[in-house]
Amino acid sequence: MNKIKIIGLGAGDLNQLPLGVYKTIQNTENLYLRTKEHPVVEELIKEGAHFQSFDEVYEKYDTFEAVYEEITNVLLNAAQSEDVTYAVPGHPLVAERTVQLLIERAEQSGIQLEVGGGQSFLDALFQALRIDPVEGFQLLDGTDFSVEEAQLRQHIIIGQVYDQFVASDVKLELMERLPHDYPVFIVTAAGSSQENIKKVELVELDREVELNNLTSLYVPPVQDETILYKDFAKLKEIIAILRGPDGCPWDRKQTHESLRKYVIEEAYELIDAINNDDIDNMIEELGDLLLQIMLHAQIGEDEGFFSITDVIEGISEKMIRRHPHVFGEGQAEDAEEVVKNWQEIKKEEKAGKEEKTSLLDSVPRSFPGLMRAEELQKKAASVGFDWDEADAAWEKVKEEIREFEAEKELSSEKMKLEYGDILFAFVNVARFLGLNPEEAIHETNEKFIRRFNYIEDRVKETGREFADFQLEELDQYWEEAKKSGI
Repeated sequence: MNKIKIIGLGAGDLNQLPLGVYKTIQNTENLYLRTKEHPVVEELIKEGAHFQSFDEVYEKYDTFEAVYEEITNVLLNAAQSEDVTYAVPGHPLVAERTVQLLIERAEQSGIQLEVGGGQSFLDALFQALRIDPVEGFQLLDGTDFSVEEAQLRQHIIIGQVYDQFVASDVKLELMERLPHDYPVFIVTAAGSSQENIKKVELVELDREVELNNLTSLYVPPVQDETILYKDFAKLKEIIAILRGPDGCPWDRKQTHESLRKYVIEEAYELIDAINNDDIDNMIEELGDLLLQIMLHAQIGEDEGFFSITDVIEGISEKMIRRHPHVFGEGQAEDAEEVVKNWQEIKKEEKAGKEEKTSLLDSVPRSFPGLMRAEELQKKAASVGFDWDEADAAWEKVKEEIREFEAEKELSSEKMKLEYGDILFAFVNVARFLGLNPEEAIHETNEKFIRRFNYIEDRVKETGREFADFQLEELDQYWEEAKKSGI
């Protein structure tokens, strides 16, 4: 079985190259370098070393993954006929994607793999920057960087920042969470005689011409707590403090029951912001609604029953489970089929659970009246208890109105019930027509407010009081508002 021996060229110059690695290079006939852009290589060339580099492969592809795939395939094919040595910058097992691919595929290709030593660039970086990794640090890949992975309270080292394109991507990601003038450090050739450390503002990162194959980016830990306000972990910390022994008396006394009304209020305020297409207010109201979720989760954690991580885990599992057409092998051609699949999966999930005494028990009593009426009708319709067409629903509305009008001596309780029947019947009509009754009454309320405000303005212009006007005069103002599109 032929062998691929992988060695590391370290992070510095020839003086820092381990003796064993140096001897391997001197004695091998089939030496491959991932790149010759390294301080050691220039000196090895002077000593007569012969090798084949993969630098030209980088010019062939638009993605690094494609480059790494070709390098891996070339090495595996070469090793079919003879032993080869593969040298990479730094240590073979630190930030080397080609080495990981070789580890995954060597055995199935019938190739023996031997991983040798080499000094990691991390050692040189820690020394150059004078930081202690025990304080907490992250090593991230600049070619596949997402700021969502970044722990901003820790030392962050982003490797493989080869050029302006990678630097630009990294910069844009970091600026999602960090201010444009946040100080970062560009570290080039750490540990060698060519070592260079440059402090720049984040926004200037991709304007540095020194970026090359030996460049890493160091992002110092965030000390300014206000910068962390975008972090979910910071929000959780704030809520925990508010509910803690030295927190806010109001927050500490809240229970799931006491907070119920606020959930409803915040939801409706969010709906108002959506209806008004008010983005700034949407952000604020979404935050207020999230606050309610966080408070309930913190109460659950304080009482030892559940935490926000349980909430997140539950919804993540549900979304994946109920979207097999996205995360699995299911099929859904349109939104209607998605809804159908969702209901079928939901039904299967509840199959093994304790059965409710009625199909209608799943409709929460806390829903607003019109919304609850619509959901009750949908549940009944799902088992066939429904009109065949909208005309029949309309006839039911007319019937309920006639019954209401026919009773001249209704008690207040009977009048309420009959009036409720009319509203319930109208909800049925809305359902057949694809209208949302809650949204409809909300928009009508808003329209009434706008037109009444118009009347108020006209009355104010006259210098008179409302009591001085006849209804017919006020109604003329209403018609004016209506004709003007208010």
